[in-house]
Amino acid sequence: MNDCYECVAVGLSFLDEASTVYRCEEIVKASPEQIFDVFENEIAWTQWAFPIQRVEWTSPKPFGVGTTRTVYMMGDMKVYEEFIAWERGKRMAFTFVASNKENPEKFLEDYRVTDLGNGCCKVEWYMAMEKRGGPSWRDMIARPIMTRVNRSMFKKFRKYTERYAAQKLTLSQPSE
Repeated sequence: MNDCYECVAVGLSFLDEASTVYRCEEIVKASPEQIFDVFENEIAWTQWAFPIQRVEWTSPKPFGVGTTRTVYMMGDMKVYEEFIAWERGKRMAFTFVASNKENPEKFLEDYRVTDLGNGCCKVEWYMAMEKRGGPSWRDMIARPIMTRVNRSMFKKFRKYTERYAAQKLTLSQPSE
């Protein structure tokens, strides 16, 4: 990580403190385990999270608090992440510890899964961040765009996960 800017690693309380927080929610036709199968699959992230071009887990399974990964994104951005919450089937959250780009200074993503029964879950996604130097007038312009982009991306997550769950269900059914 010699070529990087250190980020301020944050805890879960950052959601209440951050100047910029985005939230999306989807009802997903999949089990909590299937949702986490998608979260743990490095290829899946590139299919629904369009800025992500590659994910490299740098900790072995089983994943948990302290797990690390490197994420390669559009614009030649590379971030080093550490998971600060991991309860398989229920919740995972990570913070940036370093990036090859100067911004953001603080960053957190938090995914919460609630089993609704009947093969459906509510998945809530929070993204909180702060730039070095604080907010600017550009952030006010970017906010509605980011809100739309994030909602669209999270709908792709739902569709991708539902296809994965349906495929797993089909494969587990005995053939007649």
